[in-house]
Amino acid sequence: MDQAAGRLGSLLAEAFGGPLPLRLRAWDGSEVGPADAPVLVVRSRRALHRLLWKPGELGLARAWVAGEITVEGDLYEALARLAPLIWQHEDGPAERNVRRLLPDPRLLRLAGQVLALAGPGLPPTPPREELRSRHGLKHSLRRDREAISHHYDVGNDFYSLVLGPSMVYSCAYWDSQDSTLEQAQFDKLDLVCRKLALRPGQRLLDVGCGWGSMVLHAAEHYGVHAVGVTISVEQAELARKRVVDAGLADRVEIRVQDYRRIDDGPFDAISSIGMAEHVGSVAYGTYASQLFGLLKPGGRLLNHQIARPPRADESTYSVDEFIDRYVFPDGELAPVGTTVSLLEQAGFEVRDLESIREHYALTLRGWVTNLERNWAEAVRLVSPGRARVWRLYMAASAVAFEQNGIGVNQVLAVRTRTGGNSGMPLVRGPWSS
Repeated sequence: MDQAAGRLGSLLAEAFGGPLPLRLRAWDGSEVGPADAPVLVVRSRRALHRLLWKPGELGLARAWVAGEITVEGDLYEALARLAPLIWQHEDGPAERNVRRLLPDPRLLRLAGQVLALAGPGLPPTPPREELRSRHGLKHSLRRDREAISHHYDVGNDFYSLVLGPSMVYSCAYWDSQDSTLEQAQFDKLDLVCRKLALRPGQRLLDVGCGWGSMVLHAAEHYGVHAVGVTISVEQAELARKRVVDAGLADRVEIRVQDYRRIDDGPFDAISSIGMAEHVGSVAYGTYASQLFGLLKPGGRLLNHQIARPPRADESTYSVDEFIDRYVFPDGELAPVGTTVSLLEQAGFEVRDLESIREHYALTLRGWVTNLERNWAEAVRLVSPGRARVWRLYMAASAVAFEQNGIGVNQVLAVRTRTGGNSGMPLVRGPWSS
């Protein structure tokens, strides 16, 4: 029997400058590597063809989505073991090790050896879950609608399966690791309401309202009149049903509306939870200025946003190909310092910043547990490829948060009144004065 695993393992070791920290099983049944490690299974030579035609991250992602590679054993451990090969920290910034190899002349020789192992073949068709065509300028109204639809309009039943009854698709807030996902999401929504110092009769805007969980919580528990906006039609349909079912139709309005088209301010408070990652650097100044203009003097903004570490040379930043093609098209992450600066440039006074990085790792693990527990139903609702996309992106994101590859922050800002009165309390904690 041709020992494909040994040959492939040697090629990977040469490419990455060290042995693969996983056990490797090839399509011929051969295995190499540490016996106590998770197993990276290469089920088909087609996976090698994908890497030859699209070296690096995107080729690997396509092979995973197509089911040509998988992991047996603890997926989190496998991803954590692979992280040092994928991420290399030098002088603070994170660089993609795979991308650093691409211009290396060694790859030409390695590619020839991979081709000999894979055999002849045309480039495989990318799995259908990949978004390949985009229309219009980046972050134009039309293109943003298409990007949001790709990710969110895949079926409310699927999201209900993954997210659980809370239907909250953002980082929860865990008092302890023994808390439930539902309780942690309730606590996050309540924390946002308290930071905004919501009171009965106030008017709240929730930008990127998803399935309406924030506006429902604020109306039910804090007595506000709330407007939630989303550009996902499927989200809005379910959010409106939830509002009616909760008996809150007189206090909660759900709109299919881009944040750039909101013109009926002012609002007493604005929440933006897990939405700003979709805005992009070219539009972030517009986003910040628009929210500032929609707030009453003395009003507060709670901006809850994923962040990446800064780079010594920000011009080298490029988006994650897997995430961009399969998960969040046109999404962008920025350092939290950049976010704070842009909010301040728009006129906000930033009063508090809370990092809750570890909380997102716990949240993602909860979502992965829901997905894996209901795997057959998830595949039925979407497709095997789409389910594999979600499992990989959520598990890999959990590891990235755990290893401080990315973070998430709640930034509390205020539109200070003329004369400098912020309306903020003197001490942090009791958020209302």
